[in-house]
Amino acid sequence: MASEQFVVQTMTRDQLDFAVDWAAREGWNPGLHDAACFYATDPGGFFAGLLDGKLVACVSAVRYGRDFGFMGFYIVDPALRHRGYGLETARAGLAYLAGRTIGLDGVVEQQHNYRKSGFEIAWRNVRYRGTTAGEAASDAVVSLAQVPFAAIAGYDRQCFPAEREDFLRAWIGQPDAKALGILHDGVLQGYGVIRACRDGYKIGPLFADSERDGKLLFRALSAAVPAGHNLFLDIPEPNAAARALVRRHDMEMVFETARMYLGEVPALPLEKIYGITTFELG
Repeated sequence: MASEQFVVQTMTRDQLDFAVDWAAREGWNPGLHDAACFYATDPGGFFAGLLDGKLVACVSAVRYGRDFGFMGFYIVDPALRHRGYGLETARAGLAYLAGRTIGLDGVVEQQHNYRKSGFEIAWRNVRYRGTTAGEAASDAVVSLAQVPFAAIAGYDRQCFPAEREDFLRAWIGQPDAKALGILHDGVLQGYGVIRACRDGYKIGPLFADSERDGKLLFRALSAAVPAGHNLFLDIPEPNAAARALVRRHDMEMVFETARMYLGEVPALPLEKIYGITTFELG
């Protein structure tokens, strides 16, 4: 049970750094600059559970647009679990997103708890691990710096339930990352980002109009960083072309979540989503 010494408050920027370190200890392998990108998206969307002034629980509940939100970073100090601190912190996040459709990526052991709160499973997301390799890129693949931001934001909106321009500006411009797009006749038909993580590199998002373009972008992103490092891609399991892609590159499954929603399930073109952006912010 929560005590009088337990309070939930909006996280400070420094506390978010601490939460990302927690996520790393949980094996989630965050990116080196995730905290800065996440905080830029919605500084009010991160909640700290404090016991006698010490951070013991955290959750993110980021607002996108007027109708959508996404929850993540649900972590409790292992020594203080099963005492209600995580639940009380999560309630603050749910209250912050009240009236919106809410998404999250639930780890297997927590999915039954999310169901109790009204979340329903829409599909599985599966993390695969392979190895970065320098391969020849296509002339159709360009740096996103060459593409007008309005075109990037417009394409992203096809694959995400709401506008997220503040997040996108930070995400595609972060250090230790490459952001690439694929153009046909001057029209953006896919894009992806690869970023340095605590362990190796992670691609996310990876969106493309066709299987061929998904393959080209994947190879170009893998070639944009040093060869021989661990490479991670989180695919939506219903995308058969994404499953074929990870098999083709001999990637192995290492982790899974369930994409779950409270409220109406967004109608997303999963056939265009070869890699989700993050488990924490959607």
